[in-house]
Amino acid sequence: MAMIRPFGRGAWWDCGLVLCLCTLFVSSGEGLPFKFASVYGDHMVLQQAPHRAVVWGQGDPGSNVTVRITPGDSEFKTVNSDAGLWNVTLDPMKAGGPYNITAIQHFKGVTPLEAIRKLFDVMFGDVWVCSGQSNMQFTVMMGFNSTEEILAANNYPNIRLFTAGLVGSDTPLSNLDRVEQPWSVASAASVGGGMWNYFSALCWFYGRDLYDTLQYPIGLVASSFEGTPIEYWSSPDVLKKCNVNDTLPKKDKPSTDHPKHIPIVSGDNQNSVLWNAMIHPILNMTIKGAIWYQGESNADHPDSYLCLFPAMIDSWRSSWYLGTGGQTDPTFPFGFMQISGNVPGSTNLGYPEIRWHQTADYGYVPNPKMEKVFMAVAMDLWRPDSPWLTVHPQDKQDMGTRLSLAARAVAYGDKNIKFQGPFPSSLELGSSTVVVLYGPEAGHIEVRSTGGFEVCCSSVKNTCDEATAAWVEAPMVHTIHPNATNSVTVSTDNCHKIVTAVRYAWRETPCGFKMCPVYGMGSMQVPLPAPPFIMYMRVPQG
Repeated sequence: MAMIRPFGRGAWWDCGLVLCLCTLFVSSGEGLPFKFASVYGDHMVLQQAPHRAVVWGQGDPGSNVTVRITPGDSEFKTVNSDAGLWNVTLDPMKAGGPYNITAIQHFKGVTPLEAIRKLFDVMFGDVWVCSGQSNMQFTVMMGFNSTEEILAANNYPNIRLFTAGLVGSDTPLSNLDRVEQPWSVASAASVGGGMWNYFSALCWFYGRDLYDTLQYPIGLVASSFEGTPIEYWSSPDVLKKCNVNDTLPKKDKPSTDHPKHIPIVSGDNQNSVLWNAMIHPILNMTIKGAIWYQGESNADHPDSYLCLFPAMIDSWRSSWYLGTGGQTDPTFPFGFMQISGNVPGSTNLGYPEIRWHQTADYGYVPNPKMEKVFMAVAMDLWRPDSPWLTVHPQDKQDMGTRLSLAARAVAYGDKNIKFQGPFPSSLELGSSTVVVLYGPEAGHIEVRSTGGFEVCCSSVKNTCDEATAAWVEAPMVHTIHPNATNSVTVSTDNCHKIVTAVRYAWRETPCGFKMCPVYGMGSMQVPLPAPPFIMYMRVPQG
């Protein structure tokens, strides 16, 4: 059977006005049962105003469809396309509910004269998509204090949860082939659905913290797949832009991820299989934004991440904008977790390079290449005693708190929120030291350990080329600079050449649990670790 592209791509008419009639022209199909798309269901959350939610489904080609919202008198009419797909764009709705949505398919000269489908207990609020690999799929049941956290979910009936099933496809799907968890009211049962099933711990704690602040309905759509690289989640256009080949690098040794580069469809080429099956089918649902936890499965080939990650974000944004007929923000907020640690003592540089490339080599977000993007640092949440392999930190609560704090600033525009850990603004080179000066947003920094810094020791000025330079440890000599509360001083005694750069936390596992060297204090008394950085010095020539 031929696969169908979502109707919103290249052929879209706005059906948001009452009694508006519209027809879509997409690829042919017939005999489809009348129903809502798989991503819709009782208890769901639809995106609130100022956006307009899109409701769609399938039915008999050419038949008339009426959609009604109660309570209220809103009514919307459309026609099933030749492919048997119908859609309406609702009027902007304020946060709240519950509402019922009724879709009626009208037949001409046929008994029965109509088919009726209903959605009950529908709320309007903000819809967030949560995607990535195993650290996003990692469930509440697997984390810290799981029993208490699962029971506490009963206190959040206005958070609603949906989990897409694990499936791939070598062609884009118009509808989710599998649903792991249909829309559910948050409760002990819906949050505590087992190991690797539902519900995503990071997604839950992120949404819960947002709800505690916003106090209106939050819809969380979990669509993640363990052991998958970013290439699986990227469209063919993104892969082409970044010159990515059809196959991923071969592994010289087993990975510690859970598992890694797992084959999802038959054949050697797995690229785009999750974009096709787990993202493409939900592009027609209006959303507020997305969060992401992925990168470990790219640590063995990190260079391409520099192009792929920003390009994937841009692609998701433009595709959701087109898929919803312009109702999803074309630059919707996108948040991510910088990847945590893994193997203690490892000198493998794939992890720090991924962390750096996750920020487009700026070290922080938002930045000029990644606007309306926010992140949280997780490298200090690694623990050696995780029962789920060291690559999977159990403390998803702190991750959710840090990420939701960043969302409040970037996605919701709260300019009073301090959400970033200390980031250096400049370096001052002395005779045997370097002073690392942090920006004013750091406030009074806290030093919890004295390692983590290195200097590039080079025989050539202004460069740090591996042929002429080496990185050496630069231990702290003043944890707090005497003339400032936002700086530290490190020794360059281990370098007997020219110091050309400083880097921080450039290890696979740079520190113990909540014991990285440098922290700042964020809003709500949340300690925020300084992110990794690399910064070059410009030594005058002469």
